[in-house]
Amino acid sequence: MSEPFGQYPQGQYSYGNGGAYPGGAYPGGGYQVPEPPRRHRGRHVLGLTATAVVAAAVGAGAAIGLSNSSSTAAGAAATSKEVLSTAQIASRVDPGLVDVTSTLGYAEATAKGTGIVLTSNGEILTNNHVITGATSVSVTDIGNGKTYKATVVGYDESQDVAVLQLTGASGLKVADLGDSSTVGVGNSVVALGNAGGTGGTPSVAPGTVTGLDQSITASDESSGTSEQLSGLIETNAGIEPGDSGGPLADSHGQVVGMDTAASTNYQFGGGYGGYGGGASGSTGSTGTGSSTQGYAIPIDTAVSIAKQIEAGQGSSTIHIGATAFMGVEISSQQSSSGVTLGGTQPGTPANKAGLAEGDVITAINGTSVTTGTDISRALIQRHPGDKITVTWTDTSGQSHTTTLTLGTGPSA
Repeated sequence: MSEPFGQYPQGQYSYGNGGAYPGGAYPGGGYQVPEPPRRHRGRHVLGLTATAVVAAAVGAGAAIGLSNSSSTAAGAAATSKEVLSTAQIASRVDPGLVDVTSTLGYAEATAKGTGIVLTSNGEILTNNHVITGATSVSVTDIGNGKTYKATVVGYDESQDVAVLQLTGASGLKVADLGDSSTVGVGNSVVALGNAGGTGGTPSVAPGTVTGLDQSITASDESSGTSEQLSGLIETNAGIEPGDSGGPLADSHGQVVGMDTAASTNYQFGGGYGGYGGGASGSTGSTGTGSSTQGYAIPIDTAVSIAKQIEAGQGSSTIHIGATAFMGVEISSQQSSSGVTLGGTQPGTPANKAGLAEGDVITAINGTSVTTGTDISRALIQRHPGDKITVTWTDTSGQSHTTTLTLGTGPSA
């Protein structure tokens, strides 16, 4: 049975799947059957998910376009090397940030996170998990207060990086990006973002760098997916759910990292706030934490991936453009022989092919799959209209193989 934010062996951390919402998404359109919220005590993973709240379902979603901006910010105007106060850092960094709201139509929820402005015409850097499962995305610019429709240009699920393009944006304040190779243990840093998904003035969490080149397993127990993230900056800054995709700034007010995961010794008092009858979100939790460990992707790494995305350079890990969609629901009860289905979305390719609750997908394009991560990786280079072969075993034990034409689905 899945649990909100999950419990993982020490050294593993959760970033969620675009927000703690009922049902994690896969590029193939898989959603886990939701489980009821449960209370926990002791050491737990604090998922750096974008905070999810109840929302009405929407249609199949916005069209996802591909944007190639002519320039990616390597930093705004040169910043003074004067050491700034926390308030001065926030004043300098805030205008180059955005609040990201992902509508998760199939999960009947929304997720909220943070983004960093890369270009004045609205290219935004954020975590992939902030927009995972999104059928539409809107972004509110902190600098001018305006809200824009956003399309997903592309994403690298393995590195938890995504690029958005705002529609009709111009003259935005661009974030001042620093050089993450100069970051050292003991350096003062400040994490800023949309903590708690409340919007408005970004939250501020000062701290220090406690480690470099760190590796973690960032997991989402609700969807069964996980990624090995490496080369991360570790900090004791109090990063919270909703800060995902936000900046880790140095003492000069330059962005040196993008917040992506966190863990803490966290004692929950009132339990999680549930919604939609499914797994609970981060809102509604109470308690105190200590020994926070936050992790940020070095900004040099994140921007390098963003440049590949804006150039349309897809790879085995980088997906460009619209996400392919199978329409399967992934059950929390899994089989060692494959991926057990909790059902299929009506009218989707999987549904039309006859896949149903209890069936076990054993292979995609002839390659065995045993986890949701396997499905995700099998489809990362696929696009709507592509054909794939799916092999599965039905509830009576009979094996089937069929060819599916993938539809257009939520972001991965």
